[in-house]
Amino acid sequence: MSIRAASRALSYDHAYLSRVLAGKQLPSPELLASLDQLLGTDWSARRDPAAAPENDFSRSAVTHLLEHDNRHGGNHVASAAVQVWRAEQKKLNGENKRHLSAVAELAEISGWLLFDANRQDEARAALVESQMLAKIAGDGPLEWFALDLLAMHSVHNGSAGEALSISDEILTRPGIPNRVALMSQVRRARALAQAGDRARALDAMERATGAMQDSAPDREPAWTWWIDDAEITGHYGELWLSLGDGKAALPHLERAAEVEHGGGRRKLGHLVALLTGFVSVQAWRESEKALLEIFDLLDIVTSARSRERLKETLRGIRRDAPQWLADLADETAKAQLRTGD
Repeated sequence: MSIRAASRALSYDHAYLSRVLAGKQLPSPELLASLDQLLGTDWSARRDPAAAPENDFSRSAVTHLLEHDNRHGGNHVASAAVQVWRAEQKKLNGENKRHLSAVAELAEISGWLLFDANRQDEARAALVESQMLAKIAGDGPLEWFALDLLAMHSVHNGSAGEALSISDEILTRPGIPNRVALMSQVRRARALAQAGDRARALDAMERATGAMQDSAPDREPAWTWWIDDAEITGHYGELWLSLGDGKAALPHLERAAEVEHGGGRRKLGHLVALLTGFVSVQAWRESEKALLEIFDLLDIVTSARSRERLKETLRGIRRDAPQWLADLADETAKAQLRTGD
């Protein structure tokens, strides 16, 4: 049975199941049992019998939280992740490097979920702590991940100088894997675009796009699983939006939304970006189609980060669009209120 067929049979996200079967993400006990029953395997027996019960619980808990985030966004699980992280943080004594690394990972996960829940100050504090603990633990891949997410946070919040500084720090380190480096080029390109440096921004993004074609996923750190064509293409579109060229952005934003299958958090993010692109060039019929797709996702995905952007884009529609589209924007705004926190 293929992974895609198994994901449909078990009602699990295809990307998540692929990571589990590749050994790149810890599965939940329920998934292990379902896999054993469906595939006639013995995945349950592969769990580390030496793992401490507390650490086992923490990893299992955050795996559930990340799965929820992939499907529904981080709003309702960010606080739970922080609670798990803080509980393990209190047990730190500075001597056990493995535990330091585990707590750094919990801080990184908490930072990501807080970021998606649009709790930006808390997200930054968690990611800074993750980077610090990973460095003390000597966990290079996790430190790279925390730094990349800090650069992501800086780009999102318009701190171009900080994003450039973090990206350059990663890119000057020896032995950086290809996808880590290419994602740093993406962050650098986005920051340069925010600063208005069109030529250097496009050059950096071209480097990242070329590196994507040359990278081999099986030789990259496990956490880079999400760096795919949709991710890079979407960032290319965002770069053009930052440069004020919605027409150039649209082919990239359309492609990213098209290749992002399923109806989870990433799909909503790509659709909101696409709607923003359509509105920037006053493509009202295309905006209507994107808005209807977004409307259908609002009952399912509660990512405050994407919803905040959608709120701003809806204001633009109500201000500039024909009345028939402004009415749909009003209905969408009401649905946001009804289905939000």
